[in-house]
Amino acid sequence: MLDSIRSRRDPGYRGELHDYLIFNSRAACLMTIALIMGGLALDSIFYPVYAREFLELRVGACVLIGLVLLSYRLSWGRDNAKILTYFWICVPQAMVAWMIFRVDGELSIYFVGLTFVLSGMAFFLPISLLEASFFGALTLLAYCAACALRPGGIQDFHAFWGNTVFMSFYAVIGVALAVYNERWRWLSFQLKKEIQEKNEALQHTNKALAEIKGHMMQQEKMAALGTLAAGLLHEVNNPVNYSLMALNMSMMDALVVNSPDLKESLGDAKEGMQRVQSIVSDLKTFAYQKPGDDSSRIFLFEKALQSALRLTGFELKGIAVTVDLPMDTHVRGDEPALIGVLINLLGNAALALHKAARQSPRIEVRAVRTEERLEVTVRDNGTGIKPEHLPRVFEPFFTTRDVGKGLGLGLSVSYAIVQRHGGALRVSSELGVWTEFAFDLGLANKNV
Repeated sequence: MLDSIRSRRDPGYRGELHDYLIFNSRAACLMTIALIMGGLALDSIFYPVYAREFLELRVGACVLIGLVLLSYRLSWGRDNAKILTYFWICVPQAMVAWMIFRVDGELSIYFVGLTFVLSGMAFFLPISLLEASFFGALTLLAYCAACALRPGGIQDFHAFWGNTVFMSFYAVIGVALAVYNERWRWLSFQLKKEIQEKNEALQHTNKALAEIKGHMMQQEKMAALGTLAAGLLHEVNNPVNYSLMALNMSMMDALVVNSPDLKESLGDAKEGMQRVQSIVSDLKTFAYQKPGDDSSRIFLFEKALQSALRLTGFELKGIAVTVDLPMDTHVRGDEPALIGVLINLLGNAALALHKAARQSPRIEVRAVRTEERLEVTVRDNGTGIKPEHLPRVFEPFFTTRDVGKGLGLGLSVSYAIVQRHGGALRVSSELGVWTEFAFDLGLANKNV
């Protein structure tokens, strides 16, 4: 009984039951029409005198049931499916009751048709306990009325009570089937709902695992590239130092001092070698991720941010920079390295804003203290990042800039610096609207 009450209150179950009613009612309509027209054989065998009258009666009943069947195709019919189903169930009951009234009453074979109606309702239609009881009582009442109101009334009470008891058995069986079917449908709905919820939870878990797998692959890729870079650093750095030393000595030669063109050429060569040296230095930061002696000092993040803003002052001309920091920004880490991270993030944001040509370009730097970390975000309203580029922005040598405008090492180096501080550098973006980089640092009173 409690299950029945809960099922009637569940909107999902009611919707599914409504669809089930329409589907089964259509099938039951077709079967009922076939049985009604098949009864013409009984008319011609037992009551040939009434064959024509009963043919018209059967056709009329089939037309009414057919109209109900067609109405299920319309939105009105689907909305009123339950009332229409009650109506067409009464049609064969009324037809059989009239035929009993017209012929032998309690001695008529047509009482079997009423048992077919009771059986069909219980087997094919999703009716409740109360509905099954109501239709069972209505069927018995229709039979009693047909026998009692016919000319001459009930003449064979023995046959009348026998048929009544027989149909009562069918009514009780119909009620029992209705209770069983209603409980089975409710349990089936609960099981289906539980499976659906578990599938959704499994999909959510699979998605989370895929994201974790992607993050782990990114870390493995960066670790592998870092190992590769570390192996090349020594071989590259030594010849660069030798070349710079040779260039410095050459520039002090009298011939070079007295030849402006030669001096300019050697100066360009020296500038190129210094550029190579700075690239090697960046690669060292990426490759060697072990903290140094100064990587765990306490410093003010606010002070580091001010240094980064000063160093990027030229790039930030014409851009409104807002800073929102908590009162205490003492953190633990490598201050120069983290200034480099901020310079890289601010420089990238400035480049995106100049490229977007906003009327009101702005960069928002915000920091929030949690229990153990300082959460930092750098957000701009620039060009944004394409979704297909987001997973690759931290890869070494990946860049969307024009050739010669950058090597794509800035974010990968920044990623490594934040990672060795026990945090993670993250990015989110909406193409054409905004980009936000976020990372976290350990507080001064907490161990990294």
